[in-house]
Amino acid sequence: MLSTATLALGISCVIALGVASGLIRRRVYPLPLPPGPRPIPFLGNVLQMDTKRPWLTYTAWGKTYGNIIHCCLLAIDLIIINSQTIAQELLEKRSANYSTRPVIRTNELAGLDFITGVLPYGETLRRHRKIFHQVLRADISVSYHRMYSRHANTLVINLLGATYDLQQHTEAYTGSLIVAVTYGHLSHGSHLTRAHELIDIAKQIVTPEKTAMFIAFPFLEKLPFWCFGGAHSQMGRSRELSQQLLNEPFNEVKAQIANGTASHSLISDFLSQPHDDADEDIMKAIALTGFIAGMETTASALQTFLLAMVLYPDVQARARAEIDQAVRHDRMPCLNDRASLPYLDAILREVMRWYPVAPIGFPHTTLDDDVYDGHFIPKGTAVIVNQWALSRDEDIFPDASRFDPSRHLTVDGKLKNPFVNHFAFGHGRRICPGRWFVENSLWTAIAAILAVLRIDHAKDSNGDRIKVKPKFTTGVTILNHFTALLKA
Repeated sequence: MLSTATLALGISCVIALGVASGLIRRRVYPLPLPPGPRPIPFLGNVLQMDTKRPWLTYTAWGKTYGNIIHCCLLAIDLIIINSQTIAQELLEKRSANYSTRPVIRTNELAGLDFITGVLPYGETLRRHRKIFHQVLRADISVSYHRMYSRHANTLVINLLGATYDLQQHTEAYTGSLIVAVTYGHLSHGSHLTRAHELIDIAKQIVTPEKTAMFIAFPFLEKLPFWCFGGAHSQMGRSRELSQQLLNEPFNEVKAQIANGTASHSLISDFLSQPHDDADEDIMKAIALTGFIAGMETTASALQTFLLAMVLYPDVQARARAEIDQAVRHDRMPCLNDRASLPYLDAILREVMRWYPVAPIGFPHTTLDDDVYDGHFIPKGTAVIVNQWALSRDEDIFPDASRFDPSRHLTVDGKLKNPFVNHFAFGHGRRICPGRWFVENSLWTAIAAILAVLRIDHAKDSNGDRIKVKPKFTTGVTILNHFTALLKA
């Protein structure tokens, strides 16, 4: 076994070689790169960042360097976009050049390279998105309205009187919905438990800040996973979980078809038609992507909604008054009432803005050199839209830290821009294919909760209010944890 001194010497030599190569290598571009913080050789700007919450660093840099920034993380060049206008110009109007993803080895090492969101632009991605479109497009998503309501009613019952484990109930709601669409009825609750474990590992691994190390030091992937500590040491477990979740729910649906108990779903429809092994692999990847992506992001948004209702009781009261006026008291609100409840839609939009569930999302990569506003963007550069900065743009969202649904309404109480264009769903050809499903399921849950429950501060043993102190779990997504009381 290597001694500590020998290991330290080896690491020092690697760093010295890296610094030397960084000093020797000089890139010459026809135009200047976008402005940004001055890097140090090889390490770049890593030491200047909050690596747990990089969106805060990127937002702070934007105040100094502008809305398009260049920085370096070890061997990775990053372009950070802090403006919705620039994001639309590059990722939408020039989408042919900005629609692929960087190759991130940690995705492969952790067995996560099947996820639709990380696929490079090409035929496999197009097949994924085509199938998602078949089951999650706008008109189909609306047709699931009875399913949304049924599951939302169960969520309300589970939340009644709850103070702790709010996350468990919101994840059960979102997970059960997407499972119903993709797999139908699954008998094993262990799938949900393992999916949650996989998400917990994955959201700590796939951020560009943490994968930069493997790009800078390719030899690291040859070492045992336990060498790295933290989430990276769990990459072996992540691969195991991925394989289990790719195959076991799929095989369960196969067995249900064989014994005549399968319910209608994406997978059962697929298995009922002629297909080959390659098609099966794609369907497994699509189903599991929908499962883990939908469960995590939608549950995070519901947690944010509950937090906002505790902190802003005036918003909660106004929403409940709107429901009482528009919906008969002998039934629950449903999607058919949506046109009569614009303030609920405004709450949903504000939830997605106030704490974006994926503050920096997945990085895009340029396929060719580009120029924007006199600045050069090299081919192969990772491009990140800092959704946190977009959400805090005071020119668009005055008093941005305040939860204020009214900002999404006109003076006569009508909704402004369509929700499906919300920046939280991404941009260009990589926009979330499940955005209508997410929108409808979130709206239904919010309407059901507000129609039945009062959301308030929890109380201690003396009957005094417990102050809300939200704690955010950070990774690719952010999730808030807090204590509240929900009662009829």
